Amino acid sequence: MSKTITISENKNLKLTNVVIREINFEEDIELNTVVLQMENYIKAKGAVPLGPLVQKTVYSIDDTGQLDIHMYIMRQANNFINNVESPYTTEAVLRVKNCMYARYIGPEENLKFAYDKINVTAFEEDIELSNENYTIFVDQQDDEIIADIFVEKKSNE
Repeated sequence: MSKTITISENKNLKLTNVVIREINFEEDIELNTVVLQMENYIKAKGAVPLGPLVQKTVYSIDDTGQLDIHMYIMRQANNFINNVESPYTTEAVLRVKNCMYARYIGPEENLKFAYDKINVTAFEEDIELSNENYTIFVDQQDDEIIADIFVEKKSNE
């Protein structure tokens, strides 16, 4: 694979039958373990995990001026799971409209460049973005990944 970042505008993200878990950075647990636990939980509820892993990140500034980051992992399932227990939640349909979009192909450690390219493009085109982004890990081959990134534009209403 060759290293590329392709940018598009006005893209929509739609996920169905989504199981969501917030990642607690204070827990001493590997992300891969959390993903495996989520997949096993979905199966235990009688559903099948579908599609790639989705990571949602939300940034904000707290009252003390510190950066506050919340990260969530999401998996779609073949059926909606009605009764979920903590730490999981579900959404039948999750839609994020009017997004800046980047398709990244390259080493995982350079994925940040795709976020940078979205932000630079938004800056140059005077587009205000929300403080949430969605990263879909489409594929991995050897040391390279394919990832899709969606960042919603703020509406000017």
